[in-house]
Amino acid sequence: MTKSVPVVFIVDDASSVRKALERLVRSAGFNVETFASGEEFLQRKHHKGPSCLVLDVRLPGLSGIELQKKLVQENISVPIIFITGHGDIPMSVRAMKNGAVDFLPKPFDGKELLTAIERAIEKAVRIRQNETERARIERLLKTLTPREYEVLRWAITGMLNKQIAYRLKITERTVKAHRGCIMEKMQVESVADLVRITQKCGIIPAEK
Repeated sequence: MTKSVPVVFIVDDASSVRKALERLVRSAGFNVETFASGEEFLQRKHHKGPSCLVLDVRLPGLSGIELQKKLVQENISVPIIFITGHGDIPMSVRAMKNGAVDFLPKPFDGKELLTAIERAIEKAVRIRQNETERARIERLLKTLTPREYEVLRWAITGMLNKQIAYRLKITERTVKAHRGCIMEKMQVESVADLVRITQKCGIIPAEK
């Protein structure tokens, strides 16, 4: 499978800025798509490959901060680099708290922006890998029987087989058999691995 070239989305209402940024980012080997407004960007079909968003804070209609908030609400994970000629500290703090990778005041150095884009793309790749892993784990969880899932929730608390057997009022031998099936179905070799992957899916351990 060929590796997709990351896409850098640029949202700025100034045509001259969009063109200058597009030339700069393309020169670094990225694919680029530009938009004049947040609304225009939202009309684009969600990109599933690695990408990042270079976003002007002040835009006609939906502001950059409002667009960021909307993307978070819609669970669209795209790392954002804010650019602005009117930035202030409270605004940048708010943007960073909401997950922005960087906040660059205009005028900024081209190398500074490209460095921020590299960081943002690296973050996007990690997000995509985590989403793929989470989906894989969720598929494996669906193969468990209701009893196996129950045993799993006790197993990730660190309880021994005999303790789980006492809690569930079944034999220790039955618990051992269920744990063997769980480990095989979840494709792990240790309880530590089981804990790690279930944490990724937000599985809540049974209450002791």
